[in-house]
Amino acid sequence: MDRIKKYEFRKVLEELRKKGGRGTELISVYIPPDKQISDVTSHLREEYGQAMNIKSKSTRTNVQSSLDSIMSKLKYLYVGENGVVIFCGAIDKGGDKTDIETYIVEPPEKVLSYIYHCDSTFYLKPLEEMVEEKEKYGLIVLDRREATIGILNGKVVESLKHLTSSVPGKIRKGGQSAPRFQRLREIAIEDFYKRIGEHATRILLPVGDLKGVLIGGPSPTKDEFLKGAYLHYELRNKVLGAFDVAYTDESGLYELVEKAEDVLEGLDLVREKKLMVRFMKLLANDDRMVTYGVEEVRKKLAIGAVDTLLLSTELDKELMHELVERAEETGANVELVTTDFEEGAQLKRAFGGVAAILRYRSKVHG
Repeated sequence: MDRIKKYEFRKVLEELRKKGGRGTELISVYIPPDKQISDVTSHLREEYGQAMNIKSKSTRTNVQSSLDSIMSKLKYLYVGENGVVIFCGAIDKGGDKTDIETYIVEPPEKVLSYIYHCDSTFYLKPLEEMVEEKEKYGLIVLDRREATIGILNGKVVESLKHLTSSVPGKIRKGGQSAPRFQRLREIAIEDFYKRIGEHATRILLPVGDLKGVLIGGPSPTKDEFLKGAYLHYELRNKVLGAFDVAYTDESGLYELVEKAEDVLEGLDLVREKKLMVRFMKLLANDDRMVTYGVEEVRKKLAIGAVDTLLLSTELDKELMHELVERAEETGANVELVTTDFEEGAQLKRAFGGVAAILRYRSKVHG
């Protein structure tokens, strides 16, 4: 699922999240692709009968009206390869007014099980999980006693390897000179760092779509490890930061993810910011390599001159669809830019939410 579709789907969920009912009047039905519609209809008829036991007359009427609406839709419903989800219920309009509203949603991933759910809000969790980021990050927490290597997959932390060291404590045994003891200790630390690096390489390097690596531990251990170049250069290039964490066992992996939350959340923002800074620099220094405004961008898309299309997330949905389709026809990259930072807000405010970086120099804008 590409970023545009994911963004649009999240907007749909956002709208559904705002819908509220009174009591348990909102119905959510998840239908897997292999579920017989006749079985769903039979089950909804049973629920219709059960609704007769609802004490509140208005709730009973609303639930039965919603079930009627869903059953009538099922007669003509097309169930795609991912299944289908139906939301229906008496939406609270304020001032004792409600309206029966029905939404049919095509899920971005396969619906795995049949769900019938009644509540005062629509049941969106299975759909929300489908559009959650499932990007993978390598995790390493270490001190001089132990280390743990794991992976963050979406929101799931998985511990994959725990290592312990043979580094002696700071207090030396009798009979050893202080310099000799210190040297032995340094050799043991060096050896342990090498072992961590080797295991990290074996575990993390084969993860082809690894987005980044996070390092955690107390100072100065984590810093020594990073400076010492014990990590394979490909992993070293993906290090997003080093964070102070108190634990270096499995619980340390969770602490590391918590500490790095801002960095992880900011990755998309950083990428968007870089694109907008590039656009602004070209606009100031070489404006024949950029264009902006709906009409100007349309012209450049028509002749295949657009390399990267920049669209504000605040843009009208229909216009966004049209421009994305035109970009796809010529192989142009499409990037959505939020208004969460100054340059992103400027794209909307000053350029009408539409701009482009071009493949070659064109006539001066305007």
